Amino acid sequence: MSKVEIYSGDYCPYCVRAKALLSKKGVAFTEYNVQLQTELRSEMLKRSGGARTIPQIFIDDRHVGGCDDLYALEKKGELDRWLQGS
Repeated sequence: MSKVEIYSGDYCPYCVRAKALLSKKGVAFTEYNVQLQTELRSEMLKRSGGARTIPQIFIDDRHVGGCDDLYALEKKGELDRWLQGS
């Protein structure tokens, strides 16, 4: 299974929605709360190419984007392939 990382924050409905989809698929992920650990925000910005919104999601260091991007991959039937490392 792929390494999945999510930069998130408290009270973020998009973060909750993205994590729910991954959990529903049985995917383990590492979560970085950029509101509690503000030093991680600059790391997120660098890795995401300047994206400021949360969540920012990475699968095997490949930038997915935000919640809508994750759901778009799922709708196109591509998310499982990303999660399998293809």
